[in-house]
Amino acid sequence: MSGLPLRALEPLIRGSADVDAVWWGRTALWDAVMHRHHDIARRLAEAGADPWRPLIAGWSPGRLASAGPEPALFGAPPSDARLTRAEQAEIVRAHDLIATTGEIPDDDASIAFISRVDPAEATGRLRAAPIEIPDPADWAVDPWSQGMTDHEVEHTIGISDVPGGCVLTQWHGATACAPGLLSVLTRGTLGYAIQSTKHSGSQGTLFRSGRMIDNDLIPGGGRSLPDDSADEVLRTYLYYENPIPYGCDVTTLTPADRHAFTGPPDHFLRLPPIDLWPRTT
Repeated sequence: MSGLPLRALEPLIRGSADVDAVWWGRTALWDAVMHRHHDIARRLAEAGADPWRPLIAGWSPGRLASAGPEPALFGAPPSDARLTRAEQAEIVRAHDLIATTGEIPDDDASIAFISRVDPAEATGRLRAAPIEIPDPADWAVDPWSQGMTDHEVEHTIGISDVPGGCVLTQWHGATACAPGLLSVLTRGTLGYAIQSTKHSGSQGTLFRSGRMIDNDLIPGGGRSLPDDSADEVLRTYLYYENPIPYGCDVTTLTPADRHAFTGPPDHFLRLPPIDLWPRTT
């Protein structure tokens, strides 16, 4: 509903038996706030939708809105709906991360965010060999321009040091989010990987302690789930349409600039012949 223009929604709003009906833990007002459709949110509230009704993890649409670009969308919040100092700090962090990081490439790129593992340790865990690429800019556009075979291209990734951990990149391929790679890198820690394509957008995978916790996620997609934690609800809202800073926040990385995502990386690595895509059954 929230993706349609207000004029198209008006008959639906007027004809709704319950404008505040809950579906999958959310209401139409929640989705309008989450996706920044503030004109629709106002109209839904005028029609009877309750901005301060607690929904997922105690968050209400109005409390979410108070963390966004129009904090007074529904007026002053009740005393029990005011943001905490910790939540206000998360808002500041989100603004900083969004301003610092770049946009994810949309042409079959993959990026992995690894918490508390620096490039040297990651290289050792992978048993990878640092290699030199004479022209990283040309390589990023066309990896085969350096005379590599298909196997060598697949097993070549970029890695960069980022405060809090490291970032792996592959601009033409899915290797940076390969389960066989992430299972090694996330032993004792947390990792989040994003693959982006022109056709399917950004898809996320969460790894913890060498195991896949969840996949087919939509970082920056604004999709809250009924069992999300309060922290995840706020993260989903703050990083709407911003998958790279979302991945940074999940893994507590704090990049000082965007070079880890836009290139060139600090180092290129050639992976050994590991099984990047092990069978799960």
